[in-house]
Amino acid sequence: MLYPRVSLYALMLAAAGIPLYIHLPQFAAINLGVGLGTLGVILLAIRLFDLFQDPLIGWAVDRWPQAQAGFALLAAAGLAIGFPLMFGLTSGTFLVAKLILILMLLFSAYSLGMILLYGRSATLAKREGPRELMTLAAWREGGMLGGVILAAIAPSVLMGFGASAQGYPAFGIALGAIAVVVAIVTRPIWARPVVKGQPLSYAGLTQAGAMRLLMLAVLNSLPVALTSTLFLFFVQDRLNLPDLAGPLLVLFFLSAGLSVPVWTKVSHKIGAKRTLLFAMPLAILSFVGAAFIGSGNLLGFALICAASGAALGADMVLLPAMFCIALTKAELSASTAFGIWSFAGKLALALAAACALPLLEFNGFQAGGDNTAQALSALTFAYAILPCFLKTAAFAFALTLPSESSAV
Repeated sequence: MLYPRVSLYALMLAAAGIPLYIHLPQFAAINLGVGLGTLGVILLAIRLFDLFQDPLIGWAVDRWPQAQAGFALLAAAGLAIGFPLMFGLTSGTFLVAKLILILMLLFSAYSLGMILLYGRSATLAKREGPRELMTLAAWREGGMLGGVILAAIAPSVLMGFGASAQGYPAFGIALGAIAVVVAIVTRPIWARPVVKGQPLSYAGLTQAGAMRLLMLAVLNSLPVALTSTLFLFFVQDRLNLPDLAGPLLVLFFLSAGLSVPVWTKVSHKIGAKRTLLFAMPLAILSFVGAAFIGSGNLLGFALICAASGAALGADMVLLPAMFCIALTKAELSASTAFGIWSFAGKLALALAAACALPLLEFNGFQAGGDNTAQALSALTFAYAILPCFLKTAAFAFALTLPSESSAV
């Protein structure tokens, strides 16, 4: 039951993480009346907070390894409290201040859980070796994608059962309940003996090749961050398919989930780097297709969601596993390194929100409103064209990674 419990903890974190990036912009704009530009600034400001917080969390997890069960419980508690508070917000006095405080709680809890889960990979693996770490990654990312699918469809399902305010208040309560249940069920995995590493240093990261993987992770996260932030807007306002946003989002992440065991198996045969280089052009082609797709083209966009989701599955399972393998081979402390990794990923999401949301607002875009051709062109640029260039740059950078001596 070790790996299923790891997968369940990952499901909790992903179900919590997706609302912060996909549902939050729509919830804040429509339910709370917060401008997209304001929200972009808020998310970027919180990322500056994470600049100091995430590496510190990683250091703490490495410094007190015997407290990993307490850290896991603390992360779940933060999510259990924060989500009912956030999605229970209504317009009123000090709204922005309340939103900022709640988001700081949620991002802190989310960071702690993610850094613990990824940083303790060597501890959670059944055996030593790159192959076992890749297997663990497949279970972990499978749980992540299950949580993503759950979070993607939950508001619509809850609305179908009569939930008010687009289902978001009930959604917040459901996320809180999931965090409580998962915290109880997954307690045994945090009782495993801790595998410790050497203190982290810039020289150690560089020598292990982890620094180049970290740089690739930031660059590679930007296109996904843009599409995640703008997905609902693109489907509802650019494609005029508002009732199908939920199913299309599920298709995207379901494709990612189904692709994970395939990418894992391929990486065992040809190596993680070659597998990644095979998957990345699939994402580039998807962005090209999204840039030129016509309004109302459900079938075309469904194919794009399936292809881009499969490419995301490769990113999710391969890059963190490659990073962890590099750290383990060099016998470095992983939690501090994944604290930096966590910040890098969230920085990409914040930069996406801070650039894309004000750009849309500047061009007159209104979520769910009557938009001009200029506003929709800006949405297409931010959702498809810019990610295409960024993903191409990430692919070029991936080509420069050292060749692997053996498949993992």
